[in-house]
Amino acid sequence: MPDLPQLLLFIAAGWLLNLTPGPDVLYIVTNALRNGVRAGIVAALGIVSGCFVHVFAAAIGVSALLAASATAFTVLKWIGAAYLLWMGVRLLLSKATPLDLSAGTTEVNLWRVYRRGFLTNVLNPKVALFFLAFVPQFIAPETPNKALVFLLLGLVFNLNSLPVNFGYAWIAAWATRRVHTVQRVMHWLDRAAGLLFVGFGLKLAMTDNPAQ
Repeated sequence: MPDLPQLLLFIAAGWLLNLTPGPDVLYIVTNALRNGVRAGIVAALGIVSGCFVHVFAAAIGVSALLAASATAFTVLKWIGAAYLLWMGVRLLLSKATPLDLSAGTTEVNLWRVYRRGFLTNVLNPKVALFFLAFVPQFIAPETPNKALVFLLLGLVFNLNSLPVNFGYAWIAAWATRRVHTVQRVMHWLDRAAGLLFVGFGLKLAMTDNPAQ
């Protein structure tokens, strides 16, 4: 493992990266706004579970294959882009569903929320490439078991992301309970979220293979 200063730097960098708004934060906040903090937390758990898939894959070399193989990168890239576009279009076409702010939540299938968060990350090759590019910077060249250290650092990164993601869920749920205008603009929130997901999907579709 890295020494203490390097480990603290790794944790700080991970928190900074997790605070940066992106598809993951948008998914957590949208679910928390619509269905309460529990749905936001479940969304965060799904996203972190997807990150673990990439950590294990990177440790055994799959991410290296994605970086080196144009075919592998392209296949996973288009699958991920199609999934993000599908989510965006669904939000754009969804009907307005007024929230019962006195009850706090609406009925929601938490397993579906978890599964979508999981798939959002698993089907994004940029997440795999991120772990492959970021984590090794904190592994000394003379480390005897680099794969094990990679797994441990990936575990630290993902566990440290939970307070940030849970925080987004709590803040969004707090706003839903206290800001009554949320009920009137929820329909437009769906539209805005849909446009953002479509944008993320198109951006991913146009991403070139870094190995080229």
